[in-house]
Amino acid sequence: MGELLRNRFVRMVFVSALFLQVGIWVRNFAVLLFVTEKTNGDPFAVSMISVAEFLPIFIFSFIGGTFADRWQPKKTMVWCDLLSAVSIFGVIGALVFGSWQSVFFATLISSILSQFSQPSGMKLFKMHLEERLIQQAMAVYQTIFAIFMILGPVVGTFAYERFGIDDSILITGLAFLFSAASLSFIPQDQAIEKKEKLSNIFQEMKSGVRYVLSKKELRLLGLGFLAAGLGVGFIQPMNIFLVTDRLGLPKENLQWLVMVNGIGMITGGAFSMALSKSASPQKMLFTGMLANAIGLAVIGASTSLWLTLAAELVSGFFMPSIQIGINTMILQSTEAKFIGRVNGILSPLFTGSMVVTMSVAGALKEWFSITAVFELAALFFIIGLCFVFPMLKTGVPENAKSEGK
Repeated sequence: MGELLRNRFVRMVFVSALFLQVGIWVRNFAVLLFVTEKTNGDPFAVSMISVAEFLPIFIFSFIGGTFADRWQPKKTMVWCDLLSAVSIFGVIGALVFGSWQSVFFATLISSILSQFSQPSGMKLFKMHLEERLIQQAMAVYQTIFAIFMILGPVVGTFAYERFGIDDSILITGLAFLFSAASLSFIPQDQAIEKKEKLSNIFQEMKSGVRYVLSKKELRLLGLGFLAAGLGVGFIQPMNIFLVTDRLGLPKENLQWLVMVNGIGMITGGAFSMALSKSASPQKMLFTGMLANAIGLAVIGASTSLWLTLAAELVSGFFMPSIQIGINTMILQSTEAKFIGRVNGILSPLFTGSMVVTMSVAGALKEWFSITAVFELAALFFIIGLCFVFPMLKTGVPENAKSEGK
């Protein structure tokens, strides 16, 4: 860990991630609470927040990944943060003139820009870190996200209730500016050789698809991603019914399940950091998916609060293993010049499949039961394991080695 944190790139990227998480969670909860208040809890208006957040992933993920491979990654990330801040400050101006619907614009623009920034960040890890440090860096990175899964809602709710929507949006904009300032301290981008660029953006997109299809590891990872997304989609909107229908408790008890799952994610992230030096990303991904399959099966069958909480803790504990394993395998299996496009292809697989099963989860719950929904989610994780298992004995392809020094 000491060697990792002595790397200036790593330190600044982690500081940037902290500022971004503060901004994102304050924005998300401020917008959610503000829209709920303005519309008296109108379900359509509230659902449009999720549309503004997830729709850009379908439309811009592959496009953003392709441009991330063409552009210099550090410069791309800094400009994305600056433009996000500008859009946020524009929303404040609109709010002053009475257009409260502009808060949707803040979420939409930030989400679009993140489709260009996120693959550039992955590319920087590939460029600036040695192979042996990548998995450890991913473990710390995911732990930051896990911590904010618990702290984020608290910070966001406090900001809105204490300062209101105007100042909450201002905090978000300042957080994006501080993120951009942090990134300015990382090493300069390496010059991109023009001969490596194709003149046509559509040719580059097609070459990205061919690259993924030509590599067995990426094909299997994509199929595993798809299965996991289908499983997650089933349970994402159903936790409230797990509390009320299966456990027979008031809906307010959902907070305990969420809290225990978050605690599991934080401790699991810390454990994954310690384990990342000795365990391969393939084993971490396999173990994480297996543990979550078992955890979901137990959660769906349990009628005991304590057994359900224990299963939530286990599922949360092994969730970072899945995220770390996936990100590390993408970085290890992909040449630096294809990182953006590979990320842009695989990410929508997970999100798209998740949205598909989210849309039918309610109907399945009505037709069958909440137990059936959770057992089906566990089954999809088992299916995903079938695609991960062949990768357990694979190593890092020579032509995809990290360029970090």
